[in-house]
Amino acid sequence: MKTTRRKFLQFTGAAAGAGLLLGPKNTFASVAHKDNSQQYAMLNDTTRCIGCQACEQACADKNCFPETDTKPEIGTQRSTGTEALSVINANDTSKGIIFSKTQCMHCDQPACVSACLVNAMYKTDEGPVIWKESKCMGCRYCMVACPFDIPKFEYGSLNPKIRKCVMCFDRLGEGEIPACAEACPQEAILFGKRGELLDIARKRIYDHPTEYVRHIYGENEVGGTNVLYLAGVPFEELGFRTDLGTIPYPEYTKTFLYSVPLALLLGPAFMLGLRQATKGKNDKD
Repeated sequence: MKTTRRKFLQFTGAAAGAGLLLGPKNTFASVAHKDNSQQYAMLNDTTRCIGCQACEQACADKNCFPETDTKPEIGTQRSTGTEALSVINANDTSKGIIFSKTQCMHCDQPACVSACLVNAMYKTDEGPVIWKESKCMGCRYCMVACPFDIPKFEYGSLNPKIRKCVMCFDRLGEGEIPACAEACPQEAILFGKRGELLDIARKRIYDHPTEYVRHIYGENEVGGTNVLYLAGVPFEELGFRTDLGTIPYPEYTKTFLYSVPLALLLGPAFMLGLRQATKGKNDKD
């Protein structure tokens, strides 16, 4: 009996040791956070937006979508869709009607990328979060994971795609800026490097303290995003989520992911050890 107990402890002990060696420290080693100040980003200044929807039309033209005939209506919060990657909403606020643009936030540590099993959703080194059709298996986990409810699936298509703003990534490669930023007649959408846009946003708040709330939306939300916003009213009045916190969503799943390889490893090892410990007894029976 002592021998079988000793064998059992040896098996489970070895498995536990292997689990620790292959655990979070090595298997899921954290990657040092990169400086994202030089990544491409956009700054949307809602105090300058007039709701003309020129950005929407430019986006539709760029992506060969039909022309939109939907106008922003107070009390109706429009969301993005498979043929509308960015939309303008009209908000009845404490300072009157204010228009705001809704689109993919291009998070620094995107939940959609973390949830994708095949790396079809991808955060580029340049900043934009893009989707790779050739890799997508249609699981739609990215849609569930996104805290901003942005990725949309073409349910009615024979060859469905995931649709979301990719910050005109192809145009960036050709030295051009996103179509929406180029089309805005009020310069309510600024395109540039994230660090520079944050400096511009801070300066506007400092120079015009009565015109802006002291909050740059996207600077810290969910760990930071590459789409930033300025506003003259609290962002909840514009329908923005203000309950997201500053921790990147993938951080919430780390503990669970770390436990998975340990469970997969220790489970079979435990059963093998139990088998070895009871083998002699069963053989005698």
